[in-house]
Amino acid sequence: MGLDFSVVPAHLDVILLGCLWTIAIAVAAAVLSFFGGIVFAVIALYAPAVIRLPFRLIEWVFMGTPLLLQLFLIYFGLVQIGIDLPAFVAGIIGLGLHFAVYNSELIQTAILSVDKGQMEAARTVGLSRGQALRKVVIPQAVRDVIPPIGNNMIALLKDSALVSVIGVSELTLSAQRAIGATYRPFEFYLVAAAFYYVINLGMEWVQRRIERRIAISR
Repeated sequence: MGLDFSVVPAHLDVILLGCLWTIAIAVAAAVLSFFGGIVFAVIALYAPAVIRLPFRLIEWVFMGTPLLLQLFLIYFGLVQIGIDLPAFVAGIIGLGLHFAVYNSELIQTAILSVDKGQMEAARTVGLSRGQALRKVVIPQAVRDVIPPIGNNMIALLKDSALVSVIGVSELTLSAQRAIGATYRPFEFYLVAAAFYYVINLGMEWVQRRIERRIAISR
C-alpha cells in the first residue's frame, strides 16, 4: 500500500488537541512530582516515625508497582470508596506521585550531602529548623539535583501516553482515533512520534536554561 501522508491534514486538529492535552498533563504532573518529591524527602528525613512510616509505605507502593496499575487504582479503584476523579485529574495524580517518589530519593541524597555547618549557621542567626530547611538547605539541595530531575521529567512525558488507557485524549489516543477513521496506523504514529520529539526538545531546552541560570547564580 505504501505511505500516504495526505490523510494527515484532515485529522491534524485532533492530533494538535491531543498534543495540547499531553503538554498540560506533563506540565501539571511535573510540578506535582517536583514539589511532592521535596515534601516526601523532608518527611522521610525529619518527620517523626508516626508520620514518616506511612509515607515510606506510600513510596514503596509507588516504586514497587507498575504505573499503569497505579492509574487504574486511582481512576477506577477510588470510585469504590466514593472518590470519583475526572480522568485528567487522575492521570496527573498518578503520574505526579509516581515520579515524586523517585525525585524524593534524589532530593534526600542531595539534602544529606549539604554541609551540616549550613544548618548550624542558620540556627545561630535565629532561624528555626523548618526555616533553615526551607531557606538554606533545600534550595542548595534542589540546585544539585536539577539535571537528574530533568531526566525524570522527560521520562514522565513519555509515560504520559499511559493515561490514554483511562480515557484521556492525549496525543497517543488522539492518534489512535485518527487511525480508526483512516486505517493508516503508520502515518499517524509517525506524526505522534514527531510531536513527542518536539515536546521533548522543548523540555530539554527549558532544563538547559534552568541549569544555566543556576550555574550563573552560584
